[in-house]
Amino acid sequence: MHPTISRIQDVVAKGNEADIAELLAEDVTFLPPTYWKTWTGRAPVAAVLGHVGQVFSEFRYRRIMGEGKDWALEFQCKVGDLDTVGVDLLTLNDEGLIQNFEVVMRPYKTIGALREAINARVQTDARFLEFRHALT
Repeated sequence: MHPTISRIQDVVAKGNEADIAELLAEDVTFLPPTYWKTWTGRAPVAAVLGHVGQVFSEFRYRRIMGEGKDWALEFQCKVGDLDTVGVDLLTLNDEGLIQNFEVVMRPYKTIGALREAINARVQTDARFLEFRHALT
């Protein structure tokens, strides 16, 4: 297994931005499951994923599929008292860092709860006023 994929399993659920940032390309793109916008850049993506790691509980990867640069990591977790399953679709760059990070999840009700929880956290994080430009 690629070292980045092994490492992400250890850091994503902990929500530590610094550890997450180490795995991201400088110009990483992130497509969240909660809305149809793309986040671009290491700092904003690490910040968003850090908040997600704080919202998710009982997070664990169930299956990991892929090779080379393309990977799919199936996960399950809770958002509040709601269960969810999802897949992190990752593409690595030539340096082995995450270049593209897309998340798909179900069910819809849990995605709504995640959106509300993240919005509440982001509204109290002043950095997101600066990160608004990172949305494309």
